Amino acid sequence: MIFVNLPVSDLERSKAFYSALGFDINQQFTDDKAACIVISDTIFAMIVTKPYFETFSQKSTADTSTSVAAINALSRDSKEDVDAIADKALTSGGIQTNDPQDLGFMYSRSFQDPDGNMWEALWMDPGHLE
Repeated sequence: MIFVNLPVSDLERSKAFYSALGFDINQQFTDDKAACIVISDTIFAMIVTKPYFETFSQKSTADTSTSVAAINALSRDSKEDVDAIADKALTSGGIQTNDPQDLGFMYSRSFQDPDGNMWEALWMDPGHLE
């Protein structure tokens, strides 16, 4: 399993954003400082208030409005699935990061959540890998 921890400035806004993308919130691991976003059976995003997030490391927290800390990529089952999640992100407070890329065998779209955390949705033709 993987748990991606993301600092957020407004936990309720972030919960609404990720819920709008179609992800569930695991209430068992959610409180007033953090929420567990269920992306799949093995992938989770822990959205964590910035003050609480800063207790996890002695390093300073990146200002994602001006710099990139990470790009989290999620594979999707089709080009339509890529478009669906990216469109939901953009209508729910996200910001388009780059223009869509269509290489024929691979298609991707990228966006930022309301706190500037970067995501990329991508589809790759499985036949191209053979």
